[in-house]
Amino acid sequence: MAEKYDQLLLKNQLCFPLYACGRKIVGSYTPYLKPLGLTYTQYIAMMVMWEKESVSVGQMGEMLHLDAGTLTPLLKRLEKAGYVTRQRSKEDERITVISITRKGKALRDKCSDIPSKLAAEGSALTDKEAKELYRILYKFLEDQEDKEAKK
Repeated sequence: MAEKYDQLLLKNQLCFPLYACGRKIVGSYTPYLKPLGLTYTQYIAMMVMWEKESVSVGQMGEMLHLDAGTLTPLLKRLEKAGYVTRQRSKEDERITVISITRKGKALRDKCSDIPSKLAAEGSALTDKEAKELYRILYKFLEDQEDKEAKK
């Protein structure tokens, strides 16, 4: 009978170590982001802005795997801080376009050393293991996106 419930043991769940590691990784950014007044989610949204400079909320949502309900309040806070602007598309008023401001571009300089600071703290993974984990995680994300697209 116990075997029937083995699948419910926490130690047998793939989702749990992914969840716990994700929380630990995101938490490791806090000492660097908090002085800048950024959350991790705002930081990755700004990464999109530094790369693209102007995107729709939908495009950003696809890139970050976040829905508009999560992005909208986050983007409002970034706009209030002066890092981005939000405006309706001239071609389609249903679309909100996010654009980076001069202040948002300047924030990039303040954030540029965060990845190297985190790398200097070290990791339990070798470079080869980290690259393999990266590959596997993106393979999983792509598979999930394919499944969602078929629904």
